[in-house]
Amino acid sequence: MPLSAEPATHDVAIVGLGPVGAIFANLLAQEGLSIAVVERAAGIYDKPRAITLDHEALRVLQAIGLGAFMEQAIAPHNGSHYLGVDGELIKIFDPMPPPFPLGWTPNVTFVQPEMEHALRDRLAGSANAELALAATGMSLRQDDDAVMLTARRESGEELVIRARYLVGCDGANSFVRKQLGVGLEDLAFDEWWMVVDTLTSEPDKRPAKTFQYCWPGRPGTFVPGPRNLRRWEIKLLPGEDPEAAGAPDNVVKLLEGFTDISDLTIWRSAVYRFHALLGQRWRDRRVLLMGDAVHQTPPFLGQGLCAGIRDAANLAWKLRMVLRGDADDTLLDSYEIERKPHVRAVVASAKEFGKIIGELDPVAAAARDVRLRADLKAGRAETIRQKFIPDLASGLIASDAKLAGRLFVQPHVMAPDGSMGRLDDLLKPEFAIVAAAATPMAWLSDASRAAWRRLAGERVVITTSGESADADGVLTVVERDGLFAGWMRDNAVAAVIVRPDRYVFAAADSANELNMLVEQLLQNLSAGRQSFQDVALSVPPDQRTSGGNRE
Repeated sequence: MPLSAEPATHDVAIVGLGPVGAIFANLLAQEGLSIAVVERAAGIYDKPRAITLDHEALRVLQAIGLGAFMEQAIAPHNGSHYLGVDGELIKIFDPMPPPFPLGWTPNVTFVQPEMEHALRDRLAGSANAELALAATGMSLRQDDDAVMLTARRESGEELVIRARYLVGCDGANSFVRKQLGVGLEDLAFDEWWMVVDTLTSEPDKRPAKTFQYCWPGRPGTFVPGPRNLRRWEIKLLPGEDPEAAGAPDNVVKLLEGFTDISDLTIWRSAVYRFHALLGQRWRDRRVLLMGDAVHQTPPFLGQGLCAGIRDAANLAWKLRMVLRGDADDTLLDSYEIERKPHVRAVVASAKEFGKIIGELDPVAAAARDVRLRADLKAGRAETIRQKFIPDLASGLIASDAKLAGRLFVQPHVMAPDGSMGRLDDLLKPEFAIVAAAATPMAWLSDASRAAWRRLAGERVVITTSGESADADGVLTVVERDGLFAGWMRDNAVAAVIVRPDRYVFAAADSANELNMLVEQLLQNLSAGRQSFQDVALSVPPDQRTSGGNRE
């Protein structure tokens, strides 16, 4: 639906309709929020950019109804081999073995414009989403009640959009960030790399794994994408001019240093400056930032787009709860409190891998190879990529409780109608209390049960046998692989309180603890900023147990 030139009040205005903005818009629109989106470009850029996603990102895409589409659009990422100076292995990332904890292959490749078209098509079907394409933000101002955004179409026509909140998803050169005067913290990574996307006429010619060429003479990366897409990332050396390096003849020359190109057609090549930057502030009253507008990471962990998708999933349900009156506005402070340290940790890991790959000193590279080979041989090297993605450490979690801040697993389950699918497809995007048996559901006091209903919270039992049913306000489903049962058993808990973004608020192993955790959650939803920085459980110290690492 097109935007009119007259001001109207929307729930949320969004600046930027790249993949992060489109995912965020879909998450809001499908829950009935009125949104207005302004996007500078007239159409979708038709070449690949991001090429990898992880299982958390796929779970978010599933949440907006694109699960079936993504199933046919992705290819498994089959791990990475790091090759040292002599061309032999120095480091390995292996695919995570099944059953997959989040219900999806943990790492995959995809073609970005295909996903963006699916996101736009999904959004176009929403009656409460209004889009202004080929429109550029000019100014914004805010007061205690709303944000006013002025934008200009290519025709010169001005638009004035009034919304209760505004979110900038408008990329590294963010207009919104600049309007707020938000600075970027330099996390000390700055390198020029060339990215070359090709289409092969011989898909089986190369291995299905990613290769990191840790060669000081010319570091590079090979990533096999879906179908016939093959990507190379090639580091520019000191003194090389980025503009001259991107000339077609030079692209071919550099590519020939890594592979026989007789089967390849170059689809796109571009020279990028890989940065590590972090926004100093993520919120200014009614205006918030997400994605590349507030953080940029080197690509060596494949987490740039994934980080933005986590932003969208984190903020969407919080905005929804605030706008419908189920939470105080200060809940939005937990967005930066949760996401900023998470991004900082991911950037730190990506930088470390970038340093391994991009070492240019032959002596240092040889020493690196000796060290990494020794770690690999001794079993000291972590070989599962997802282990480098942290849990939540603070914010709206009961930080002293078991499993707090961990991602909740997603088993494949049988629905009451007999169909088999992923758990989230049966749940609303609300809080849920989940247990492996019916008993913990009876632990809720009358007060907790009434409060849970007011919060629109769900109660779910996941069993390994019996019948699936939906009765008396409790959804009971039978899981296929014992994933949830094993997870609960390994962590010695009886019930889990799960947030709408599928992070765990807390786990409990007694009726007393579960009721106190429900009360704590309700207090935190209506509490001020301090509660998200220092959440303290109303649970005796001898009942508290620290959570473990991410699955």
